Amino acid sequence: MKLANFEKEYLSIVIGQFRHFKERAELGIAQLSEEELHWKPNEESNNIAILIQHISGNMHSRWVDLLTSDGEKSYRDRDREFVDKLESKFHIMEQWESGWKLLFESIENLEENDLSKTVTLRGQPLSVLQAIQIEIAHLSYHLGQILYIGKQIKNTQWKILSIPKKSVNASAH
Repeated sequence: MKLANFEKEYLSIVIGQFRHFKERAELGIAQLSEEELHWKPNEESNNIAILIQHISGNMHSRWVDLLTSDGEKSYRDRDREFVDKLESKFHIMEQWESGWKLLFESIENLEENDLSKTVTLRGQPLSVLQAIQIEIAHLSYHLGQILYIGKQIKNTQWKILSIPKKSVNASAH
């Protein structure tokens, strides 16, 4: 790959990675009932509904006017994202879709030279490339939590979303 094509290739890879994250999480969420989206093991834990609210709130803040305004918008109430509003699965998934739509529209509309532009997050300058990398890490963290919680809820009824483990014969060891 020529260095001149690096930016274009990076944006293509990132879009593919975000699509993969979204699809994988949706396969897990689809296995869960509305009640299960609101389940949590204790008061200090987040449930899947809360994690979706937080992810959506983050995306609505970060990806609106990425190049022209701070990534932490004044209208965002981050603390409220961590309160379960006991909303329906339909409404929760509307929030989910809305956030992802903003992320994809923003990244798909970036030009190759935008990656080196400076944006701000909570007043701190960073490159667009850094902002994207922060979102990859943030989403990976929370999507892993969503899938882990779902697997705990469904136990043996959970449909594996990655490469299934090979059957291991314990007596062979």
